[in-house]
Amino acid sequence: MDNARNILIADDNEEIREIVRVLLESEQYNVFEAVDGDDAVHKVNENIDLIILDIMMPGKSGFKACMEIREKTSAPILFLTAKTQDSDKYMAFSAGSDDYLSKPFSYTELVSRVKALLRRYYVYKGKEEAISSKIIYIHELSINLHNNEVLLNGKEIALTEIELKILLLMATHRKKIFSAENIYESVWGEPYSYSCNNTVMVHIRNLRMKLEKNPQTPKYIKTVWGKGYRIE
Repeated sequence: MDNARNILIADDNEEIREIVRVLLESEQYNVFEAVDGDDAVHKVNENIDLIILDIMMPGKSGFKACMEIREKTSAPILFLTAKTQDSDKYMAFSAGSDDYLSKPFSYTELVSRVKALLRRYYVYKGKEEAISSKIIYIHELSINLHNNEVLLNGKEIALTEIELKILLLMATHRKKIFSAENIYESVWGEPYSYSCNNTVMVHIRNLRMKLEKNPQTPKYIKTVWGKGYRIE
């Protein structure tokens, strides 16, 4: 149930925090507040189900906080910010975020994004209970479909929810070529538009940084020029 979820909102603007808190509490979420990036990193723990971050905060920026939070949890991260350049979105996804919403935002849009992120996260996590134990081996990489554990040379690799879903999509359909459109609609569950290309590219790049010894000559996730990506 979504209404039992704990959400952390980090923004140095007290008014924004209050608006978001009141809005989400009206949807029966438990809301916790952080006043800046350092405070957000400190307050994130295994009980936080979703994090909402501003980018421009004193001290530690939202980008930096996001990267540090990713070392602690795979819970979805939503950037809520006035910065709207494509480069800002690219940096947000590169830092490990799952979604991006520009200020000023509509309350309906914020709630719908939050519900979608939580639904994807928990439906996805719940699938492990229904999957019989099976391990996929690809060179030195192993993916346990029962507990979603990913090992490279026997060492666990920490992936975000989105990264894991992309990896599983391709690993369970070896040799199939996935276009950016295929990946986006399968993983995000939303209609594709051309601007989604960058989103997919950033997450593929992040995956390669974690899995590949040399991301420039990938061993696992291959690029099929003009068509998309595949795992052979």
